[in-house]
Amino acid sequence: MAKWVALTAMTITALGVGWTSLSAQPASPPAAAPRTAVAGYLARGAAPSSLSLVPPPPAAGSSAQARDDDAAKAAVALHGTPRWDLATQDADLSFPNAAGTFSCAMGVPITEADTPKLYQLLRRSLADFGLSTYPTKTKYQRARPFTVNGAPMCTPALDPVLRKDGSYPSGHVAIGWGWALLLAEVDPEHAEAILARGRAFGESRMICNVHWASDVEEGRTMAAATAAKLHAQAELRADIEAARAEVVALRARGLAPSRDCARETAQLKP
Repeated sequence: MAKWVALTAMTITALGVGWTSLSAQPASPPAAAPRTAVAGYLARGAAPSSLSLVPPPPAAGSSAQARDDDAAKAAVALHGTPRWDLATQDADLSFPNAAGTFSCAMGVPITEADTPKLYQLLRRSLADFGLSTYPTKTKYQRARPFTVNGAPMCTPALDPVLRKDGSYPSGHVAIGWGWALLLAEVDPEHAEAILARGRAFGESRMICNVHWASDVEEGRTMAAATAAKLHAQAELRADIEAARAEVVALRARGLAPSRDCARETAQLKP
């Protein structure tokens, strides 16, 4: 498949397995490869480069690394709590699970059946936001917190993959914060709740013990840079307008999210 090289890294992350270098991908997918990926809005290589926008990760023994260490200790303390459960759910970027991340914040179901344009907006932009982090992830190959502190992480089955995947900056965070920025335009009436959920999505990566605080912060930097570049794409702008119309129509019909929003609200409480 001609698109396989460009999509493989995104496919792997969409299934919650981490990112990998595009240059190392085969020309055609393995027979058992999942086929849930879709192309992003930006051409390959057109995403903003994290090497140009974020500084190197904190050096060992620096005050910045000490700050990351302290934040990791606080996050690890949430292991086994309801907030840990939500972080585990947030780690899964496969669809349809990931599509519902912001459904409670928006107060409407986000599904392929109910909001096809919005669903596709999320799937396509996932690639653009996530891949923007990769030049820096590849260059520095920063070790993830669980490999340093020995504490559990919320997706233990992915241990072998994540040990080989650079931590800085976070691709998951770039995706979650990027989605929040786009969805705040789709549904400006709920922008604050959407952005708060996007922030919590990034914090879930620390709670999962797979990213440092600085990984999360610079993941948001790449999300903002990519969102700005995406807005130059007429197709992206048209999809935002179409998604907005879907949300308005759903709200008029009174359809509620399928997720347990009361539980999610409780999980997000400090």
